[in-house]
Amino acid sequence: MSQLNLSVAIGDYDRNRPLIDGTVKIDGVDPVFMKLVPEEIFFRAFRTQDFDICELSLSSYTLKTALGNCPYVGVPAFVSRCFRHTSIFVRTDQIKRPEDLKGKKVGVPEWQLTANVWARAILEDDFGVKPSDMRWVRGGISDPARPEKIAVNPPGIEIEDAPEGTTISELLLKGEIDGFIAPRAPSVTSPNIGWLFPDPMAAGKDYFKRTGIFPIMHLIGIRKTLVEKHPWLPFAVFKAFNQSKDRALEQLTDVSATKVTLPFVEEQLAAARALMGDDFWPYGVEPNRKTLEAFLKHHHSQGISPRVVKVEELFHPATLESFKI
Repeated sequence: MSQLNLSVAIGDYDRNRPLIDGTVKIDGVDPVFMKLVPEEIFFRAFRTQDFDICELSLSSYTLKTALGNCPYVGVPAFVSRCFRHTSIFVRTDQIKRPEDLKGKKVGVPEWQLTANVWARAILEDDFGVKPSDMRWVRGGISDPARPEKIAVNPPGIEIEDAPEGTTISELLLKGEIDGFIAPRAPSVTSPNIGWLFPDPMAAGKDYFKRTGIFPIMHLIGIRKTLVEKHPWLPFAVFKAFNQSKDRALEQLTDVSATKVTLPFVEEQLAAARALMGDDFWPYGVEPNRKTLEAFLKHHHSQGISPRVVKVEELFHPATLESFKI
């Protein structure tokens, strides 16, 4: 039986590398891997549907699912996660605490970015700073010509475009905006620009202790037309990404020769497991239900999805459960 020759666009992360280098196989698939940055994958996935299997923005995928026009079927392999306290930058000479952002201007590259959904959720849930309390400026981080993948007009939210030829990084440097929320840091530096949370690691740990939530950024999608033709494919993809992550964690645990070019990896791994458990980066629906439900609630309340999407709507039924031995 011949295998499916499929394009797979994913980030070059340790948890994906056993797949990329062929150590882990996708049953029934002969893949062609493309290691690309998230911005390129997401833009091409939703504008031109270039890939058979690819990493997807959780926010963009949720919106497309809510609208009923998503070209991909989701698989709960969450290849990117991050505590987004590190995504909120401010003019430190003006903003001293989250509540100071009320009435201020905050720049975003796109309203619907997953990182921004989580950052705004943190501000609202933990500090009472609602999205409607701020004025928003949309623009590129380092390129003023950056387009929006999916433009949205959230009700009750004031959003203006950055002046032509200007980035939100430049506006922050000039003090023309007071804050900046994005998956990447501003492309400028200044003694007056820094994190809203001076110790974002401590803030993230406290957040997890209180909520049990480790924010999800990206999932894996499979072209819907392929799934209709090959209904076995979603579970095969889910199984392979799980095995790849497990293999990466095995390598990370082997400290006879550190696999990461960073000191104190053993200590950080031990600290993560002490705080979050042995399976601190879980794939699958049930271990992540609380995190997904929190995201879906805020996604709707922030004016992105027209309704609250149910968790089960996001993923192919074959990936909701797995076999046991």
